[in-house]
Amino acid sequence: MRKPEVGIIVGSNRRESINRRLAKALAKLASDELDFGWIAIDDLPMYNQDLEAGRPPAVRRFTAEVARYPALLFVSPEHNRSLPAVLKNAIDWGSKPTEQNVWRGKIAAITGTSFGAIGTAVGQQHLRQILGILGVLVMGGEAYISFRPEPVDDDGNFVDESKRAFLAAYMERFAALVTKLTR
Repeated sequence: MRKPEVGIIVGSNRRESINRRLAKALAKLASDELDFGWIAIDDLPMYNQDLEAGRPPAVRRFTAEVARYPALLFVSPEHNRSLPAVLKNAIDWGSKPTEQNVWRGKIAAITGTSFGAIGTAVGQQHLRQILGILGVLVMGGEAYISFRPEPVDDDGNFVDESKRAFLAAYMERFAALVTKLTR
């Protein structure tokens, strides 16, 4: 039986993104249950309704990739107690025009990391609200991760056992939900 497919969207365009490192580690944790693919967002132009009639190739690529996955894993930093502009821009492109909203009916999990004490808690709440409005079923539970001490190395291996155990349980719940709803 094929494993359910999950698209990973990292809400950062930073080359050395700690959230990309975390996403890589999460994919390793759940690779026995889920098949992951990466969806790039850093090449998308800023959303502009004037561009909808002749959508740029990067937008067509992005929306086609989101559409092909039944489930999505969002791993994002928090910018000023909200989601980063690059992620909001991607969400806007995927939601327009309304009748072509590629988010509707997706299953999602949200997590992220920062160096702050509360991780990305407020940004995740904002992302959860936006995705819910667009018709995404967002898994309950919270996964706010502080990057101190560093929980993962550059190769996506956990070095912090307590965070590995916490996130392994989180990913197990996500895999169970995706499996249940996609079979």
